[in-house]
Amino acid sequence: MERINLNFIARRRMEIGITLKEMAAALGFKNASTYLKYEKGEYDFKANHLPVLTRMLKCQLRDLFICLTLLL
Repeated sequence: MERINLNFIARRRMEIGITLKEMAAALGFKNASTYLKYEKGEYDFKANHLPVLTRMLKCQLRDLFICLTLLL
């Protein structure tokens, strides 16, 4: 089982210097506060968000996930 690695997404966004507003625009959200709710885990990223995240964060799809079986 896998889940989205929200810490990676937030850390990588800051490393690259992408603002919340830029991420919101790329994902089609109305404002930065909506995006922040996704990054904080209040809302779940959808499958159609993943390709945008990988492009914006310059990472591989697998980087966005935590493998929970490794944590057990």
